[in-house]
Amino acid sequence: MAKSNEVQEKYGKGDTKWFVQDRFGMFIHWGLYSQPARHEWVRNYEHIKNEDYEKYFEIFNPDLYEPKEWARMAKNAGMKYFVITTKHHEGFCLWDTKYTDYKAPNTPCGKDLLTPMVKAFRDEGLKVGFYYSLIDWHHSEFPVDSRHPQRDDQEFRKKEKKRDVRKYAEYMHNQVRELLTDFGHIDIMWFDFSYPGKDGKGHEDWQSEKLIKMIRKLQPHIILDDRLDLPGSGDIKTPEQYVPTEGVKDEKGKPLVWEGCQTFSGSWGYHRDENTWKSNAMLIQMLIDHVSKGGNLLLNVGPTARGEFDYRAIEKLSAMGEWMKRHNRSIYGCTYAPNGLKAPQDCRYTYNPETKRLYLHLFAWPFKAVHLPEMGGKIKYAQLLNDASEIRFRDEKSNVHVASTGLSAKTPSGALTLEIPTIKPPVEVPVIEMFLK
Repeated sequence: MAKSNEVQEKYGKGDTKWFVQDRFGMFIHWGLYSQPARHEWVRNYEHIKNEDYEKYFEIFNPDLYEPKEWARMAKNAGMKYFVITTKHHEGFCLWDTKYTDYKAPNTPCGKDLLTPMVKAFRDEGLKVGFYYSLIDWHHSEFPVDSRHPQRDDQEFRKKEKKRDVRKYAEYMHNQVRELLTDFGHIDIMWFDFSYPGKDGKGHEDWQSEKLIKMIRKLQPHIILDDRLDLPGSGDIKTPEQYVPTEGVKDEKGKPLVWEGCQTFSGSWGYHRDENTWKSNAMLIQMLIDHVSKGGNLLLNVGPTARGEFDYRAIEKLSAMGEWMKRHNRSIYGCTYAPNGLKAPQDCRYTYNPETKRLYLHLFAWPFKAVHLPEMGGKIKYAQLLNDASEIRFRDEKSNVHVASTGLSAKTPSGALTLEIPTIKPPVEVPVIEMFLK
């Protein structure tokens, strides 16, 4: 505990109280990479030089961009906050920064794209988060390293060997200060990412301690992610593109605040030809799975170069919104089940400690009954959440009647049996809400 307090005193601590209530957010990856539409790392994957990538800057014009529509779709999907890539690894900035000309107002678009976005999402009641790439493949002082697009070009490396990461760090700190000064109250600062070691970059390159001190001074409440290469400095853990087997914990087994960041498909930025899109049921189950382990889900959208959400993303958001409309009580303010309760096979529990309600999410619809271990005598009422229709239940005391008729499965010792209708409700994932005694 002393070490934890020491770390907190050194790096400060953001306000995560709202975060663990809201549970569901939208990630947005948008930049010049939406034009090649072949992944946001297209520069890296295809070893594209600055001069060859310039064509995207020269024609970028998202003429169909309507941030109010984006915000409405996020809200209707049940999302409570959003995080936008103010600058990704390519170095392109969405706002009218005074520290570079490599920004949206200098493209044919001719305007700041970030300011109206922030306003639109705030107007819909969503909290605001800024993603900022620690990496910058466009900046003239960012040293060529193992992740740089021209990492294998030895002649280029030799020519650019005098690049000074300290000058780049100054630029980065200036931009972060600008973002946290010019856009009002910001709820999350999401940095990405460190890769210390040979031919990499870490906290010394970013001057992470200095950066954190500045951030805490400007906006003490802000939530910081864990990617600055300073153990203990982040307020949240951020597993990416996988769901932890259990909730994220520290070395002593204490639960940590965490957020899984996931995509609809296999790409963060708009990828025209990427076809591994998750089903509606999988996405809803993913949200439930995160919350059942005490985590948040930050689900990503990669808008097109015209400024619209991908039609596939729109369909998925709509489906999630339809489910959330009737089932958000099992998500907001919820966490893992109390006392180590284990959900039955193909099910997940979430629990609201304020209302003392336990939610059973049924990933597969069972025949006639569900047995809940260790739940005998612990609930006073149960209902399907989608329509508030009663679900009858029994415990092992009813086994005498069950044995005499032979029409129902016996309730295991100490368990509770929910009597399930034959027909699955017309929702992707049915939820049974249980009122605990």
